[in-house]
Amino acid sequence: QVQLVESGGGLAHPGGSLRLSCVGTGFNFRTFTMRWYRQPDGKERELVASILGYHDSGDYADSVKGRFIISRDDAKNTVYLQMNNLKPEDTAVYYCYTRLGLQTEVWGKGTAVTVSS
Repeated sequence: QVQLVESGGGLAHPGGSLRLSCVGTGFNFRTFTMRWYRQPDGKERELVASILGYHDSGDYADSVKGRFIISRDDAKNTVYLQMNNLKPEDTAVYYCYTRLGLQTEVWGKGTAVTVSS
């Protein structure tokens, strides 16, 4: 069964850090681009970061560039999102995503991040 499961969300203070994890099962994880999206309450889902298969560096939305780091451990079928210097505007549900083919998109159920003092 193809599945993505996120973890690591929670409450952080402004300036703090959190690390999100996403474990993929049921597909050849290492060969696929992995992405993190987020959706603030009442707003549209937006792409945060992407990392290609067989790569160790990613691309970022301007809003998180220099603060977030995406990485992957293919031996563990896991993609991470290290979030540093968190801001209240980073509050959202964060989703892991991959596309296995033209017709097959896979989303995780999401993990909630709240940044508040």
